Amino acid sequence: MPMSKLKESLDFPRPLTTVDGVVFAIRDDALHVLLVQRAAGEGEPFPGSWALPGGFVDTVRDNSLEACAIRKLKEKTGVVSPYLEQLGSWGSATRDPRGWSATHAYFALLPAVPTRDQHAADAEWFAVTAGRVKPKLAFDHGDILQAAIQRLRSKVEYTSLPAYLMPQEFTLPDLQRVYEIVLDRVLEKSAFRARMLAADLIEPLARMRKGPNRPAQLYRLKKAKSPVYFARTFNPPG
Repeated sequence: MPMSKLKESLDFPRPLTTVDGVVFAIRDDALHVLLVQRAAGEGEPFPGSWALPGGFVDTVRDNSLEACAIRKLKEKTGVVSPYLEQLGSWGSATRDPRGWSATHAYFALLPAVPTRDQHAADAEWFAVTAGRVKPKLAFDHGDILQAAIQRLRSKVEYTSLPAYLMPQEFTLPDLQRVYEIVLDRVLEKSAFRARMLAADLIEPLARMRKGPNRPAQLYRLKKAKSPVYFARTFNPPG
């Protein structure tokens, strides 16, 4: 069948297709998520409300959903995330007042919070408290954020995902603190240290961090394309 005929045979109503990103970073000793404020123009759904960064798939520029997620992330933060994972899909006839829509959500981890000059003017970081953020989110983005937080915390129990939230150089207490922030509980110091060193995840640098107490060994993340999986989870305090 000629391509023109094939296209004619596919002429049916199509849903609006978007990609949304849940972007996490550590800021002020707390887990934060990046939100964008929607335009207040006439005809805009949820005008002035906060939402997850994202937008419509561009069939010319985006050759995949992941490519769209990467593009949208860079537009809003000015950087490329070292970790990006597909979270799931949400779709219905009622989630967007403009019509039947489906969104494909990703979550990303950033090792540092971009400065105001780097991220879009309409974007702000919000602290995650008790699994939520303060503003009510547009569309069904509150449900998507909840799913992302649950996915992140679940995977942190048995993987090295928090390492993607770390700066280039850090100490073992720094890394443990990021784990504790994400899990929202304290971890046992010696057991954590033993697990991190045995995982072949980090490597020591030839210098120490000086401070008011004794110098602390600095580490960096080894080059890895995927997170390390642990044989067992971090046991909660009994």
